[in-house]
Amino acid sequence: MSEAENTAANASKAEENQGPAEEVNETRCVVLQGFGGVRMVKAVKRPQVSAAEEEVLIRVKACGLSFLDLMVRQGAIENPPRTPLVMGFECAGEIMAVGEKVTDFAVGDRVIALTDYNAWSEVVAVPTKHVYRMPSTMGFQDGAALPMNYITAYVMLFEMGGLAPGHSVLVHSAGGGVGHAVSQLCQTVDDITLIGTASQIKHEAIKDKFAHLFDHTADYVQEIRKVSPEGIDLVLDSLCGEDANRGVSLLKPMGRYLLYGSSNIVTGETKSFFSVAKSWWQVDKVSPIKLYDENKSIGGFNLRHLLFKQGRHAYVRSIMNKLFNMYNQGKIRPTVDSVLAFEDISAAMQKMHDRKNIGKIILDPTAVPNQNSTETEADKKCTEENAEHSQ
Repeated sequence: MSEAENTAANASKAEENQGPAEEVNETRCVVLQGFGGVRMVKAVKRPQVSAAEEEVLIRVKACGLSFLDLMVRQGAIENPPRTPLVMGFECAGEIMAVGEKVTDFAVGDRVIALTDYNAWSEVVAVPTKHVYRMPSTMGFQDGAALPMNYITAYVMLFEMGGLAPGHSVLVHSAGGGVGHAVSQLCQTVDDITLIGTASQIKHEAIKDKFAHLFDHTADYVQEIRKVSPEGIDLVLDSLCGEDANRGVSLLKPMGRYLLYGSSNIVTGETKSFFSVAKSWWQVDKVSPIKLYDENKSIGGFNLRHLLFKQGRHAYVRSIMNKLFNMYNQGKIRPTVDSVLAFEDISAAMQKMHDRKNIGKIILDPTAVPNQNSTETEADKKCTEENAEHSQ
């Protein structure tokens, strides 16, 4: 027997001694393969994770899409993550296993989870400090639509904004998830004048939720001064750039400006260094003396940093409990724009990028993919270019 035959025989015996290969469970998830356009995000299979100590394993039923996910895809955030990675920051589902030292959750519990990435997966492991038991009347889509938008809206209005009867509020991106949350929460306080800016195509769908609604591309500052000459008590800005200066200029004495996003830097499908630079260059330098003289306040709110960098999970849980009580009382209900499959993530992101969603876009790992919706304008352009070259 030759040396090669001996080697093959020994390898065969080794395999027999090892027995059958251990089967590895796989789970579908949405993975960012690299920073760029919508085609950099794909639904793929990966080995299933398990619950570590003080973690629960969740069978995901619904996930939320936010503008932060678009910024992550482009790499347009501070300290962007390494790729490839599983995307997503919020989900809802059922607990399928618990790790060691878990005493406050059990298999079968219906829960909401906030994660620092990894939420867009059929199965996800999450520390219990970031998991919240859902109200019995809440569905999974509402559960996935609630946390990021409503926590952000609640904290800005009541914890930081000091919302009180008779106040006026301006919110940008009024047709999005946070805009809907702000409109519902403002209805829990008497005599609130709610003003919003949004794309013209959204006005008909949301006009009943606002006292005044303006097209963001128009001179909304002058229009607001006409309906509220004394100024605005609270400005909630998700845009940044020049809108930050306009927001501060609209404040009345004792007014507050709060920044909770910077979507103005997302202008194209991929990261634009010009848009990033322009967004920050346009913001005037803050003068504490000027704020002091004019009796104005400015601040910001970043839920992801508060929870995962600053460790305020007990505070966030207290806000979630307040929101659950309001949900049970029928005071708030998330507005779901659409429900799409993991495989349709490109279409979901493109819709949000084009500012066409009214409310929250939900990803459902059990949904049937819509093949017609997954071909984005970028895909069509690429297909057309390839066809031209082949002629």
